[in-house]
Amino acid sequence: MFGCLFEEEEEAGFSPNPGLGRVAKGIEEPPPTRGKSNLSGIKNQGGTCYLNSLLQTLLFTPEFREELFSLGQEELGLLEGKDKPEAKVRVIPLELQRLFAHLLLVDQQSASTTQLTDSFGWKNNEETNQHDVQELNRILFSALEHSLVDTSGSSLIHRLYHGTIVNNIVCSECGNVSQRQEDFLDLTACVCGMGSLENALWAMFVEEEMFEGNNLYRCAKCDGLVTAAKSAKLQELPPFITMSLLRFSFDFAKCERYKEMGRYTFPLTINLRPFCEQIDGEDAEFTYKLFSVIIHKGGCYGGHYHAFIRDIDQLGKWEPPVPEVKEVQEVKELQEPKLDVEDPLCLLTAVISQEPSKSVLLDQLGQKLLDKTGSSWGKKFRKHHGPIGKFLQSHSDVFMLVSNGTRVALKSNQPSTAGSSPAEPTETLGEGDHWFDLNDSTVASIRESDIERQFQGKESAYMLFYRKVQLPRPSEAFRNPLYKVPPHLVQMAAEENLNLQRRRETFENSSNSVELRLHLAPSYRLENGALQPMSIHQEGVTPLSFDRRKTVGDLRLSVYQMLELWEGDMALTVAKSLPAGLHLYNTLTDDGMSLYSAGIVTNSDLFVWNGREVAGAPVLTGAEWEPVLLTVAPGKGKENGGPGLIKETRGFACGATLGEVREALGEPQESMLCQVQAAGKGGGAGGVEGQGGGASGWKVFPPADLQRTLKELSLKDGDKLLVLEPQSFDSSLFSLSGELVTVTTPSDCRWLLVEFRPHRGGGGGGEGGGDGVGEEERKSAKVPASGIMSIGEVKQRAIEELHLKDQLSGVECCLRPMDRTGKHLLTPVCEELSVRDAGVRLMTTLILCLGKAPTTTQLFLHYSLGTAPSAGMEMDIIVEQTCTVKECLKAMLEAIGLEGDSWHLRILDWCDEVGEPLMNEDAPLSELNISCGDTLVITQGQLPPKVMTLPGLQSVCVPTPAFLRLWQLEERRPVRIHRGQQLTLRKLKVTGGAELCVQRLLSEEDLGLKEVLLRVQMAVPGEGRYYPAEELVWNASRDSSPGSLRSTLAARYGLSPDALLLAKQHPDKHTWDAITSWSQQTSKRKKKKKTESLLGAPFHLKDGDMIGIKVPERKSRATPVLLQAVTYWSWYSVMLNLFHLTNWVTLEQTLSKN
Repeated sequence: MFGCLFEEEEEAGFSPNPGLGRVAKGIEEPPPTRGKSNLSGIKNQGGTCYLNSLLQTLLFTPEFREELFSLGQEELGLLEGKDKPEAKVRVIPLELQRLFAHLLLVDQQSASTTQLTDSFGWKNNEETNQHDVQELNRILFSALEHSLVDTSGSSLIHRLYHGTIVNNIVCSECGNVSQRQEDFLDLTACVCGMGSLENALWAMFVEEEMFEGNNLYRCAKCDGLVTAAKSAKLQELPPFITMSLLRFSFDFAKCERYKEMGRYTFPLTINLRPFCEQIDGEDAEFTYKLFSVIIHKGGCYGGHYHAFIRDIDQLGKWEPPVPEVKEVQEVKELQEPKLDVEDPLCLLTAVISQEPSKSVLLDQLGQKLLDKTGSSWGKKFRKHHGPIGKFLQSHSDVFMLVSNGTRVALKSNQPSTAGSSPAEPTETLGEGDHWFDLNDSTVASIRESDIERQFQGKESAYMLFYRKVQLPRPSEAFRNPLYKVPPHLVQMAAEENLNLQRRRETFENSSNSVELRLHLAPSYRLENGALQPMSIHQEGVTPLSFDRRKTVGDLRLSVYQMLELWEGDMALTVAKSLPAGLHLYNTLTDDGMSLYSAGIVTNSDLFVWNGREVAGAPVLTGAEWEPVLLTVAPGKGKENGGPGLIKETRGFACGATLGEVREALGEPQESMLCQVQAAGKGGGAGGVEGQGGGASGWKVFPPADLQRTLKELSLKDGDKLLVLEPQSFDSSLFSLSGELVTVTTPSDCRWLLVEFRPHRGGGGGGEGGGDGVGEEERKSAKVPASGIMSIGEVKQRAIEELHLKDQLSGVECCLRPMDRTGKHLLTPVCEELSVRDAGVRLMTTLILCLGKAPTTTQLFLHYSLGTAPSAGMEMDIIVEQTCTVKECLKAMLEAIGLEGDSWHLRILDWCDEVGEPLMNEDAPLSELNISCGDTLVITQGQLPPKVMTLPGLQSVCVPTPAFLRLWQLEERRPVRIHRGQQLTLRKLKVTGGAELCVQRLLSEEDLGLKEVLLRVQMAVPGEGRYYPAEELVWNASRDSSPGSLRSTLAARYGLSPDALLLAKQHPDKHTWDAITSWSQQTSKRKKKKKTESLLGAPFHLKDGDMIGIKVPERKSRATPVLLQAVTYWSWYSVMLNLFHLTNWVTLEQTLSKN
């Protein structure tokens, strides 16, 4: 069960297993420092919470810790020499020493037990299997005794934990006493039917068991079966007593195990004198004080362990814990006097006295009574006491009317309606009486009264550790973690702290270091509305690494020091590279602002200039002056026998009007500006770089558009403009029909240049040549063509013009266009399509290559083996569009001479990297959006499984995925919970680069589509503070109105729905919006007004939203109270926002817990 816990000599080497953290520029995040408690927790290896709880208890047993530290290396050996055959190294006590020293001295939130469990010999993922802590306690003590044989610590366990029990059987006939001693290291106390630890001990050591009836005792002296009485007593008491509570039992009727969850009390201080054989002596000799409680949370088949431990040596820093909502409610219930709900005088007096103003509006007194008791006055008291107003008049000695008879108050001599409320429980904690909850990696302060919560329930006490009150502690041990720690372990901890400090400083500097790109003004000029480098070979960019925690003034000073020859003022302006060039945005003017607050991140561009001009030209800054790079085609007609449309790119500010653009182009006011008309369904007209054919269409901008800006006209980078003068329509090149201008390609421009390159072969299989074809010089010919001519006809004409008819007889060839660089061939053109439908532009070049062209039902694909192909190294294949992934893979493997089923296909993504595998092998390529020209990569290995475990969640152990909650993050803030365990990431709309957060739950959760997870925070009545936030699942499937949410919250907190003020927090704006009910109550004859939904405008409630709840103190003036509440929300928003962030930081740190 616990591996080779005793076989130390056969241990292998050990290595630490640091937890995975975030990485900043290749540097792993160091472990966090200790928390406010100044105590260190222990990491959970997956299922070692039971081990962690026991180890923390042993650590906070000072006598055990100091006895262990007293064993030197001369007795235990050295861990470095444990692999030597002749060395006797006692690994378990050495690893315990190292772990205890780490927990005491190393400034780290939690320590790892990997080396300790390695010394146990745990294998086969033993760390992920949870076991019983009581059994581990006995096995660990036995292993320590076995390991410490022949050392000064051989009696360590015996001295501290060993005690004896004497069992007596007294014969009722002769009085003979038979005694038997029994050793123990821990006592097992029964839970079932006992109710308390004292009752269990009384049943064990005081009550007698009678042997009578069919169960007689054979007396050795009487030599026969006789009646007898059996009893047991504690004979020898150890310094420490461990009580193991038998919480788990077996139901023989149902044949199943179960956990005793009933109330079972145990004292903080216990006197064992009544249970001992020798009762002489002082009470201190028999008195023990509780110092540790190991708690089990869960059922009999699994759960979680943590420990409540008293800090005897005051090593931690105790702070009063923040009370939970349930705690405050319990205290409030204790403080409220018990009322007689059948006495109207008692009820009305209590209602009025609990109001802050000690008075209530007369017309609201009935509603207050209804909120208090759940029954109205008319239903409960009117029959016997009459109307409520008459009842008040009949008790004028108690009640009086104030504020002109609108309010009712109590007279000063009103009778007492209840007994005095109990005093608020106080807890006086002396030195060394501070308690902490050590729960794996986290350590929290608790009160001594919190132990009473572990008397019953699913989360209840499982092991109790008591310590004799006679054991003194030296004064030098208090607040001194170095006490009795061996020097070599102190040095080890000091070196570890120094290393952690260096790692944290390095990580902090790396995580806060940003890489900036400085653009110097002398290296730029203003052109096309944007800044362009003076020289093509010199961009004028200076890299700079800077700490973003420093201020803008520090950055300016550093830049001054870099640029020794800079003269005059210096302005630092955030810049951005656009297609038109470099554009400037906001200038950093506040020298006291940090770069982090200014929004400066890694790879930010900063322009260094004087803030006014660049190379003598003024520069306009800001988003409204962003340049747009347009392609302008002045329609000058044919000039000098050349083609008519000559294109040029020009940049203009997006805030400039179309008329200002025309003026900047130097065109007269009567000129017309046209925008390219999108091609129709038939694939006809195109633009300047249209989709092929002989004509293109342009739409004329109406005169009103000349006053609109480029941004208002939605013109963007790359859009085309055609500028036409009135005389342009005199030629046959342009024709105007309504608002559409048609540009006709001249007859001498209707041609295609076809070039024959036999050595650049392409086509199916990627073979470079054919029969009878050798290396020849390139040949080219200009082939007459039109938009309606087929590609096959163009190929035949090219073969005739190039005189290749005999040479290419019987050899398949195809036409392939070139890319814009003119270096790489594109996909072969289908010969069945026309020039226009194939997207081939006239006056361009086509390459006549060897190989087959695909048909309209086929796909031309590139593929490579193993890795992403380099240029020109991929192979080609032609397959049918209906071909499946498996059939395509088979054809590719046959083409390259491979076989077997240990291959799969991956697609090359847009950045030429091997992407995701094609998981559905039976799907046709057309359904997977595979198109001509795509590149597939043949990868060795079977397809990866569809269900995988993320590396960061491998240490998280949950019964089912329903115990995990998946959040979508936006700007490091959780905004949406993904629902539906069977949905794919595509259906959940999770795209690449999305940030996700996994939250572990204590119970299963299956949220519906209209169930919203809200975080609610209730105001403390009568005080200026709020309870901690709680999670609330609101079912909005049937009703998503404010009334539905109000009713859900009222049921949650036991309040009236009308008595609640609600508001939603906007953490980004640090404001609150009050939630009010919009539906109006009307008569039955009129139709009810449709109730608004909180899921829509203006609130848009979603998962994780914070809802504040407040019970108003006065309702006489509804509107002022509501406005006052909204003002209070705004004032309190900063604190709640900080709580929101802290909660999720804690969440990220607790993802690796059990």
